[in-house]
Amino acid sequence: MKAKLGVSALVLLFLGGLWLVAAPFVVGYQPRGAAYVDATVNDLWIGGSIAMLSFASLVIYAADALRELSRRGKHADT
Repeated sequence: MKAKLGVSALVLLFLGGLWLVAAPFVVGYQPRGAAYVDATVNDLWIGGSIAMLSFASLVIYAADALRELSRRGKHADT
């Protein structure tokens, strides 16, 4: 149960980070062709950081889960 909750939180954080990256352009507070406003720069840095860290955490979790599954498989054969 705890693992599902943790993975769900990481997925939500990843999606939230992607939204922060896309929001200035989707919502329209970044004028097309203009220099980036401060809010856009902030959203890109914060959203990119959140998305990157949560994705890295998901990859680490998946690698750990695969290692645990392979470890269980080796013990079952011997």
